[in-house]
Amino acid sequence: MAFSKNTRKQTIENLKHTDLDLLIVGGGITGAGVAIQAAASGVKTGLIEMQDFAEGTSSRSTKLVHGGIRYLKTFDVGVVADTVKERAVVQGIAPHIPRPFPMLMPIYDEPGSTFDMFSVKIAMNLYDQLADVEGSQYANYTVTKDEVLQREPHIEATGLQGGGVYLDYVNNDARLVIENIKEADELGAEVASHVQATGVIYNEAGQVAGLHAKDLLTGEEFDIHAKLVINTTGPWSDKFKSLDGKENQAPTLRPTKGVHLVVDGSRLPVPQPTYMDTGLNDGRMFFVVPREGKTYFGTTDTDYTGDYKHPRVEQSDVDYLLKVINTRYPDAHITIDDIEASWAGLRPLIANNSSSDYNGGGANKGKVSDASFNALIKTVDDYEDKTATREDVERAISKLETAHAEAAGLTPSQVSRGSSLTRATDGMITLSGGKITDYRKMAAGALALIRRLLADKFHVETKEIDSKKLQVSGGHFDPTNAEATMKFYARIAADAGLPDADAKDLANRFGSNTGRVVTYLEGGAAPGLSLKETISLRYSVNEEMTLTPVDYLLRRTNAILFHAETLAALKQPVIDEMARLLGWDEDEKAIQLARLNAAIDESALAYLKKAATPAITH
Repeated sequence: MAFSKNTRKQTIENLKHTDLDLLIVGGGITGAGVAIQAAASGVKTGLIEMQDFAEGTSSRSTKLVHGGIRYLKTFDVGVVADTVKERAVVQGIAPHIPRPFPMLMPIYDEPGSTFDMFSVKIAMNLYDQLADVEGSQYANYTVTKDEVLQREPHIEATGLQGGGVYLDYVNNDARLVIENIKEADELGAEVASHVQATGVIYNEAGQVAGLHAKDLLTGEEFDIHAKLVINTTGPWSDKFKSLDGKENQAPTLRPTKGVHLVVDGSRLPVPQPTYMDTGLNDGRMFFVVPREGKTYFGTTDTDYTGDYKHPRVEQSDVDYLLKVINTRYPDAHITIDDIEASWAGLRPLIANNSSSDYNGGGANKGKVSDASFNALIKTVDDYEDKTATREDVERAISKLETAHAEAAGLTPSQVSRGSSLTRATDGMITLSGGKITDYRKMAAGALALIRRLLADKFHVETKEIDSKKLQVSGGHFDPTNAEATMKFYARIAADAGLPDADAKDLANRFGSNTGRVVTYLEGGAAPGLSLKETISLRYSVNEEMTLTPVDYLLRRTNAILFHAETLAALKQPVIDEMARLLGWDEDEKAIQLARLNAAIDESALAYLKKAATPAITH
């Protein structure tokens, strides 16, 4: 189904002239999740995004669908139970995107350690019970110090006790967003990027009845009328509220910035995702993840008050992460010159929620009393002996005596990733906070409210859906047979003439849409592009609302992040083919090339590397 710059023109017209049931503001993962569920429920839905889909937070995560084992260090079983259940749901509705990839957690004997070898086994056992993977191929296990060093010979050996291995999932965050968006469009939602909300429309009763909007591609201003409006703008939630003069303007978010750095896999070889304490005794943990021949590591977690549209990696971020990575991999000697790519993103954290943290917490490390800890261990032992139930374990966990700091005293790493759904007195709905793993559940909660309001206030009846079974574009196949199905899609591409490696890559990117992608082989390869790149680009422009080379090379694919060495040869042919497809003249091609070069330079930290280069004197 076409979803392109051409269809966008009709979408804008439809937004102008349709009385929508629901208007969603924000095209990241939260808005995309609401849109697909609303459209499937028969809600007359519109969505506007002022940038490209997923251009903000939703393409700047750690690119994992977390199981949340970190929360078990404070025995926050509720968070872990929710997270592992949702992780399985996301894998079911988007089976071509999240992939199981066991995580290694090295354990060190040092001050401030999150786990020791005893507590990590307890945590992993609880985790497996909650994730329902006991006895499966993904069940946790521990490894000795020697086994950790066999896997990662470059890791710091001093103080290393061993490690734990447990199930986690790698993810492609931007692809997850666009596949939700495409399915919402397929289901009838009116979806447009590069449309900015500029004001709020009220009815005679003073209730929100739509938005004033501006098409950022043409400059046209117009109104969109809707019975309900929901704010899903992520870190922008508080800023968007400023457009609504009747809503409480008190800040609800505490945005923090997270940074990740990418190096070639030969500089930092790791066989599997690795999660461990920083070694700096700062109460934080960090990830090291292999991907597509590269290794990336992060993240930072610092309060942010700068430009929300354009957060950047700063020297202090690089200094911190290099210190962390070289502490844990002392023979690597990673420097800023090794960094091939990077990304910085904002997290829309709820300011007043003092629940478990993301990376490990600073001042409050969630210590528990000896009595309550021993009671928990006895209950777990009883559970394993089948003399206690899972409910007994959860009850024991809930009775743990923890001392959480007040919200005002929390460090950025301690602010909860919980979500919030509110409705203002003028009817404006806001869905904020959360994390990518929870997006489906957050959207389901919002949709329950939306359907109830539509029925009670507007007499609009909609249908109830099971969003746990609502598969996204590209994910329309049996998730329990994902591996074999992906091989089938790769074979479709290979039979069309693509090399096996390219065919596999294409199938992994597009899933059940691979057959559609292959139809773009007509006309052969574009000059300077492989068959794979040609048909991927053509499909993306025609069916994924790809409007710029940056959209394609950064978010529809990961070329800028994980294939920096290919960009010099790739960028001009991509621009030339997009110019042919979108009707650009030479001036527009020059503009697009400049924007692409700027994005590549920023990802490569050219502005920091240049500052670090001493001036040459004569």
